[in-house]
Amino acid sequence: MTTQTDIPTAETGGERRSWLREHSELGVCVLLLALGVLVLTDALTMDVDIAQRGPVGPKTVPVVVGAGLLVIAALLALDVLRGGRGQAEGGEDIDLSEPADWRTVLLLAGVFLGAAVLIEPLGFPIAGALLFWGAAFALGSRRTDRDPLIAAGLSLVTYTVFNNLLGVPLPGGPLMGVL
Repeated sequence: MTTQTDIPTAETGGERRSWLREHSELGVCVLLLALGVLVLTDALTMDVDIAQRGPVGPKTVPVVVGAGLLVIAALLALDVLRGGRGQAEGGEDIDLSEPADWRTVLLLAGVFLGAAVLIEPLGFPIAGALLFWGAAFALGSRRTDRDPLIAAGLSLVTYTVFNNLLGVPLPGGPLMGVL
């Protein structure tokens, strides 16, 4: 049996919660808007040497990305307010009735945090290998004979590509003299 106080009314915020629930995609719009403003603010306040100025300088790509984020946020908000809805995931390997696997999420977060803490003292090759191996373990791989070797190889290749080929300096740690 329902009473008058059990029925959601405008006074209790029931209609407001219902409208927000029906337009929950607006949260993504707000996130995109905030990211766009952040990127544009950072790009426009970037201190650029006068020798680096030109038609395509270091500000160009961040300004384009920031403006793109703002345009996408506005278009998505317009679509949502006009009644557009995102399609539910229809992947054949995903069961939407199952709850999230928080153990895996927390393991991956711990692995990323550990790699961020260890990258400076150990260097990227070792921290990266631990990151790749830990991520493989968190995602279900239990091949202890193969996974560490693949993680070490992947980390060394990544370090070499970024440090030597692309010129992006990564901390080498104790392996600095060897690599």
